Amino acid sequence: MRITKLRNKMAELNVDAVIVLDELNQHYLSEFAFTDGLLFITKNTAHLVTDFRYYEMALGKANKSFEIVMPQSRKEYLKKVISDEGIKTVGFEGGSVSYQTYRSYCEEYSECEFINIGDAIEVIRQIKSADEIEKMQRAQDITDASLAHLLKFITPNMTELEVAVELEYAMRKGGADSFAFETIAVSGDASALPHGTPRNLKLRPGFLTMDFGARVEGYCSDMTRTIVIGKADEDIKKLYNTVLKAQTAALEYLREGADCGEADKIARDIIDSVPEYKGAFGHSLGHSVGLFIHESPRLYSRGFGRKLNAGEIVTVEPGIYLFGKYGCRIEDMVAITEDGIHNFTHSPKDLIEIL
Repeated sequence: MRITKLRNKMAELNVDAVIVLDELNQHYLSEFAFTDGLLFITKNTAHLVTDFRYYEMALGKANKSFEIVMPQSRKEYLKKVISDEGIKTVGFEGGSVSYQTYRSYCEEYSECEFINIGDAIEVIRQIKSADEIEKMQRAQDITDASLAHLLKFITPNMTELEVAVELEYAMRKGGADSFAFETIAVSGDASALPHGTPRNLKLRPGFLTMDFGARVEGYCSDMTRTIVIGKADEDIKKLYNTVLKAQTAALEYLREGADCGEADKIARDIIDSVPEYKGAFGHSLGHSVGLFIHESPRLYSRGFGRKLNAGEIVTVEPGIYLFGKYGCRIEDMVAITEDGIHNFTHSPKDLIEIL
């Protein structure tokens, strides 16, 4: 149970309670998404404090370990819990709580010492449960289906913005609660911009890079596919196949115990071995995904020594970007297992031409 994991960490950190203000951490621990309130978790009790807008929904959807309350005064309610349970130390999320909020709590609850627990909850979130993985698979299935729809729909006369909107429409129609992030659909020289913004301009010849994802019950998917508008010449084929080779090698390496830095190096060495592409892979190989689109751990050059654990979810997304010309990225989302990976992503990686 998620609360049990947090209480184990509380014992390790020697805190009597934790106040949770980050909305994603609140969602993770309570299994209910809300935007006004807090969680207060002690050694013996768990409180979801919110208002009238969320109270009834929380009663039906939140984890039953939580007492759902909407007190007239949150301050007085917490003071009573602190007094009743003899709480002396309260942990707070130092990575997301502002200094002003921290100071106000120190003043309001002066009977307690507030202790920074840093990213302790985010670390707990890194290992995904079977239920979380199932939600992420549903999100990725929607993402895959949306690309399949687009490939039947797309023409060279569409604009980048129309491509992005069509993908988003298909994801929502397919059952997505929302989008995991702002959809990227950039063509021609703009495909060399890893996080370019779709333009209201007709698709340019060359690469069209599409990076997009769905969100299901709060959990994200993340995928990139690059296709070609027009006929692919030999240079385009060479670049695409180099990216695909780098991704394939990294995917084959990943498993429980694999090194985050080594995974990045495997893909980067393949790209850098081609003289005209050396240094053109300018970002990390990948990142973790969950309730937030960019979580830890990351597959990057500073990650040597950080070993992957079964249940962690990472993207594998090498790319080559020739600024002023074009760029290409291929991305899958995978779960780490004891003997390899579970690849959520099923969209084809053949070089597709839209003529």
